Amino acid sequence: MNPLIAPSFLSADFANLRQDVEMINNSKADWFHLDVMDGVFVPNISFGTPVIQAIKKHAKKPLDVHLMIVNPDNFLQMFKDAGADNLSVHYETCTHLHRTIHAIKDLKMKAGIAINPHTPVNVLQAIISEIDLVCMMSVNPGFGGQKFIESTYNKIQHLMQLIKEKKSKAKIEIDGGVNLKNAPLLVKNGADILVAGSTVFASDNPVQTIALLKKCKRRKIL
Repeated sequence: MNPLIAPSFLSADFANLRQDVEMINNSKADWFHLDVMDGVFVPNISFGTPVIQAIKKHAKKPLDVHLMIVNPDNFLQMFKDAGADNLSVHYETCTHLHRTIHAIKDLKMKAGIAINPHTPVNVLQAIISEIDLVCMMSVNPGFGGQKFIESTYNKIQHLMQLIKEKKSKAKIEIDGGVNLKNAPLLVKNGADILVAGSTVFASDNPVQTIALLKKCKRRKIL
């Protein structure tokens, strides 16, 4: 099984956004990954609904929106209206996580939970069967181009065990430091979705880089 590829627009050329959107449309990428940062939960500010709306106008593939913000419940409808198809909120910011997840689902979006590198996967035991994806951060959130955290491989395996135990259909998304070198091992260990920012957009041939990421295959589980 090949992974879904979700290029992260945090690394895109914002002066030529339409051009990068069309590049993704014409590539083997599956989703657009959009990181929304508020400067409170993470030490950076990225973009909000106006940029997402602009991308949605031209995107021919689903928008995978990752909210790195506090109080995400206040903005769920706003991101739905902007064009989000998938919406992931951070475990670390949601006091009433079950309610937040079902509010996302009630808005007819796929619901995901993002977890920081230091957050263990067992915190998802009570809700893993009710979500569509886990966005596992493999760098500390806030900036693109960071170095991949090697302990992510073991964490993926632990998450796979939890998904199996709970008979969940949740997909495992890896976000941060994904490149052509570690992508095959991430997929072999159980990753379903690869988020790649600078690896794609800083490439001399982004379409070819996406195609190479797409070729990674999951090992057969006996």
